[in-house]
Order: sequence, then C-alpha cells, then structure tokens
Amino acid sequence: QVQLVESGGRLVQAGDSLRLTCAASGRTAGRYVMAWFRQAPGKEREFVAHILMNGLRTSYADSVKGRFTISSDNAKSTVYLQMNGLKPEDTDVYYCAAALAGQAPAYWGQGTQVTVSS
Repeated sequence: QVQLVESGGRLVQAGDSLRLTCAASGRTAGRYVMAWFRQAPGKEREFVAHILMNGLRTSYADSVKGRFTISSDNAKSTVYLQMNGLKPEDTDVYYCAAALAGQAPAYWGQGTQVTVSS
C-alpha cells in the first residue's frame, strides 16, 4: 500500500507561481513512477507530468511544457510540481498518483484545488 497526500493548492492570480507537494508513504513507495494529474468538474482527468523516483526521467503534457517542473526528493519520499506562469485554464483539482512502470496509476491522493483568477 502507498499513501499519497497532496498539499499546496490555493487561489492565485494569472502569472503567479505555485508549488504543489505530494508526500508518499508506504513500504514500497520508492518503486513507483510518480505523476500529477488534474481534473475539472465534468471533465476527464488529464495527465500533467510524471517522474521516475530516481529523478532521472520526466515527462510533461504539452499544455504545461516550459511552465511546470516535476521533481522528487527520494530521501523524503516527496514529489513536487512547480507551476510557473499560471493561467486561468490551469484551474483544476490536482491529484498525485503512483504507478508501477508501464501500468496505470494504482494509488491516488485526495487532490488539492488550484484556482487561477484572471
């Protein structure tokens, strides 16, 4: 079992920066690929970014490339999502997820709300 707890979401203005944090716990947390997804009401959950827990490989959705950066601190079993140049369309609930390589996420956090005002 892996437990994921997100934090850091809040109301910001367009152009602001925000850092989300995902704290992972559980005996096998270090084996997983960690990812961020986001979802707006009535829409499907969409991929934002992922990172191998060794930090050597990352991937981003086109919509956030160049603005968002995913990183990890293995010693703290924590994953971060640094979001710069936020836009109103980035308003969503952001979820942290853990997956074994090549598989769909097996664990999800409870989500943290990010709201970007124009």
